[in-house]
This record gives sequence, C-alpha cells and structure tokens, in this order.
Amino acid sequence: MEQKGVHLDQETFSCSICLDLLKDPVTIPCGHSYCMSCIQTHWDGEDGQNLHSCPQCRHTFIPRPVLVKNTLLAVLVEQLKKTGLGAAAADHCYAGAEDVVCDVCTGRKLKAVQSCLVCLVSYCHKHLQPHHESAAFKKHKLVDLSEKLQENVCSCHDEVMKMFCRTDGQCICYLCSVEEHKGHDTVSSAAERTERQKELELSRQKIQQRIKDKQKDVKALQQEAENISRCADEAAEKNRKILTELIRLLEERRSDVERQIRSKEETEVSRVKELERKLEQEMTELRRKDAEMDKLAQTHDHNQFLLQYPSVSTLREDPDSSHVHVRPQSYFEDVTTAVSELREKLQLSLTEERTNISLSISQTQVLLEPEPQTRAGFLLEPEPQTRAGFLLEPEPQTRTGFLRYSRKITLDPNTVNEELSLSKKNKRGTFMSRKQNYPDHPDRFSDKWQVLSRESLTGRCYWEVEWRGVQVGVAVVYKDIKRKGDCDECGFGWNDKSWVLYSNYNSPSFLHNSVESSVPGPVSSRIGVYLDHTAGILSFYSVSETMTLIHRVQTTFTKPLYAGLWLWCYGSTAHFPKLH
Repeated sequence: MEQKGVHLDQETFSCSICLDLLKDPVTIPCGHSYCMSCIQTHWDGEDGQNLHSCPQCRHTFIPRPVLVKNTLLAVLVEQLKKTGLGAAAADHCYAGAEDVVCDVCTGRKLKAVQSCLVCLVSYCHKHLQPHHESAAFKKHKLVDLSEKLQENVCSCHDEVMKMFCRTDGQCICYLCSVEEHKGHDTVSSAAERTERQKELELSRQKIQQRIKDKQKDVKALQQEAENISRCADEAAEKNRKILTELIRLLEERRSDVERQIRSKEETEVSRVKELERKLEQEMTELRRKDAEMDKLAQTHDHNQFLLQYPSVSTLREDPDSSHVHVRPQSYFEDVTTAVSELREKLQLSLTEERTNISLSISQTQVLLEPEPQTRAGFLLEPEPQTRAGFLLEPEPQTRTGFLRYSRKITLDPNTVNEELSLSKKNKRGTFMSRKQNYPDHPDRFSDKWQVLSRESLTGRCYWEVEWRGVQVGVAVVYKDIKRKGDCDECGFGWNDKSWVLYSNYNSPSFLHNSVESSVPGPVSSRIGVYLDHTAGILSFYSVSETMTLIHRVQTTFTKPLYAGLWLWCYGSTAHFPKLH
C-alpha cells in the first residue's frame, strides 16, 4: 500500500482551494477533501447563514458540518512529502508557459528539475527518481535544466555527440569521427572541456586581476578627485583673501588720495580766502583815500588845499604790486593724471597676471595618465598624443583656418628702443635716423633696436607682420628678457627667452638660444605667425596667395609670450595689419 501511494499522482492529494498538498486534511459530507483552514475560511466568507456549500460540486449543507481530520489522508500526504513529490508540490511544481516541462508527465505536466545528457530527456522530481534509485542509470549524466538538449544530437547520424573535432572546431558523434572527420584531431568532449576549462580559469584570473587593477585605479581617481576639490577650495579661499586684501588696499589708497585732495582743497581755499580778505581791506583803504582826495579836490581855499595836500596825496606802496594769476589748467589735473597712469599700469599688470593665472590653471594636470605598458597580461591601447595632459589639436591647413585664432597686437611704448618710432595707434615700428625723445623706463630696450607687444600670448594665437627694408626680425619673447645693455641676453634669438625669424629677401634664418638655422627662402613681405602655447608649437609662414611654411618649432613654453619686432637699418619698418 505504501509503495502504491508513493506513485499516485500528487494532484489527487492537493487542495482545490490553495492548490497545495493537503494540510490537516478533512473530508466533508459530499466526499471532497480540503485543508481544514481552507474550507473553514471558505465557509466563513459565505453570505448565507446556516447554508454552506462544497467549492467543487456546490452541494449545500444545513447545518454547517463538523470538521474532523482525515487521518488516512494525512498519512498519505506525509509519505508523499518524504518521497519529494510533496516538496515539488509545495514549490508549485506545475509547469508554466516559460518553464521547461517534464518530458515524461502525461496530462498536466510538472516542471522539470534536471536533464539527462544520455536520455536527452528532462525530468520532474517524480520521474527523476529512477535515475537516483536504479543501477541501470548510474552512468547517466544529470545536468541543470537545458532547453537545447536536441542540439546535443548529431543531425546526420541521430547520435549523441560525445566527441569534439579540434580540426574543425565542432562537436561530433562517434560516427562522424570515422566518416566526415576521419583523420582529424578528435578528442572526447569531456577531455576538450577539461582543456578549455583550464583556459577559462586562466582567462577568469586575468579578468579578476584586471578588475582589481581597475578598482585600484578607480580608488586613485576618487582620491584624486577629492584632492582636486580640496585643493580647489583651499586655493579659492586663499585667492579670495588675497584679492579681498588687494581690494581693501585699493580702497584705503582711494580714501587716502581723496583725503589728501580734500586737505589740499581746504588749505588752498583758505589761502585764497585770506588773499581775498586782504584785497578787500586794501580796496576799502583805497576807497577812503580816494574819497579824501576827491574832497580835497573840491576845496576852493587855495591855502587849505596846499596845507592838506602833502598828507592826503601820500600813498603807501602796494605790497601786492603784481596781479593775481589764475592757472588756466584745471586744479588737481596732475593728481588725476598720476592716478590714471596708476590705473593703466595696474590694468596692464592685472591683464598680464590674469593671463599667468589662467595659464597656471590650464596647465594644472588633474587627470591620471595610464602608463604605456602591459597590465594583467594585456596591452593598453595607446593614448592620443598629448602634452601636459592636453590633447594636441591639428594645426590649421589654410589661412582661413589660421584666422580663427587671429589676435590683435599693439606695441608697448615703454619697451621701444629710442632709435625706433611708433605710429599713433602703436601698430607700426620704424627705424629712424635720429633718436626719439622717450622718457626713461625700466622696460625699454636700451641698445637693441627692439620692441615688444602690450598683449601677452597664450593658448592658440595667429598674427601677421608686414615688413619692408633690409632686414626685420619677427619674434616671440618671454617678458623677463633682459632690456639694458648690448649683450646677448638682450637680443632676440641669442638667449633661451626668445625665438626669432630674421626675414630678408635673400637668406632668411631662424635663431634661438644662439643656435642659428637656415630656412628656405625667399620669404614674402608678409609673415604669418601661429602659436599653440599649450602644445608648444611655433610656426612661421610666408603669406601670399598661399600659406608656405618657413619654419616650425616644437618645444615647451613655460610662461606667457609676447610678440616682438627687431628692425635693422634706417628706413626699415614693420606693422601688424588688421586681419580679415
């Protein structure tokens, strides 16, 4: 009886309400069985009083039947649970639309739990039991569920494919190995799996190592991001304090100048008022004297006139014999001029320092560059060419492309040599036959016939120089080049602070740090200069109907640059034309 019960269909012992194996089974008068809690809940929910029905056959009972546990059913259910069928039922083992079904079940099919590679069949718990209990199935290979069991069958011979052809890289059956694949390198699928499993493990180890390395890199980047944010906050706070202090000093200076002006105003107004008071007193005295003289002049008595005349006609010498001269210019104009000059110097200094600060910020390398080497057994792909963490952009190929980066250039009067004359707009320099009357300035080139631009140059810039004469030098220069004397430290190209193209019509040359390089000529009367400060590229072009490269420099610029001109011989001239 027990053995027969084990092989009964589990649906027989399921509750039709909860669809699970019966728990505390009870049988109601119509003969149907339910879980005690399920039928009680069902009856509790019925509307009619003292009228209770069977969920399956709808038979009604009056009064409500007394429920008693069916001990026979309870024993059978326990036995089913011990065989495993109960567990399957508890897991709602009936197959759904997306489940792999048991190939052996008839009627309502159960979910399959394992597949057999020998039988090429998928089994539920119930039909899998013979594979566990019978010696005839001991050599069968049970695997996790597979919907592709039929792919293990050879389409030519309808045999299970248990071999692998290394020559063709495909699974085959034993008949294939002696027919189509005869003479090929064939092994059992298990042996090939073992080899490939080893390779797979090695690949997994490499992947895991890569993951670990990348996790380290991620942590390093996260730390770098935190450091960048912290340093940026600190720098912003320090710069805020510094610039706030600068603003405070400027405000104090403004207040001090205003106080001095007002103090001088008070002093000068008091002095003027005092002079005014004295003049008023003198005019009163003169009016009185004039009245006396007028009275004396009206006297008819000749003797009386002559007696009084000596005292009346005597005039005291005027202490302020000269007239008061008012200056035609506006008062405090010199002060305003001095403050304006200070503003221009400060504005120029701030512009240069802003450029330096911007350059310092732009050259701050905040990205971690991967090392050009293998890591965890694989070669990293080469990075695009960079310099100081920046991707090098291609140099323009046409003048239109260069003009995208055109810069307005003006010459700085404080740097021009006395032999050179500047135009009104400081766009042209000319070599003169006599010295110009320039005021002394520490930035002025004393002996070299040179001049620098006002504007500092960073980033990508392009400008052009039109020249005529015997020879002209077109240069880029660091601001800290020496200015005084006739030594090499002052001359464009004779030191490490300047790069210059000496242009003439026959034999042009390029000079840097006292090293001269010949360049192809002739050159046109218009020279184009292209600077990519970040990438360290400086190029000179002969500009006519086309752009012809004269010379290119690849280096590293560490500070902002300034455009420079060097003129040789009387009459030589060069200017920066407006670009269109």
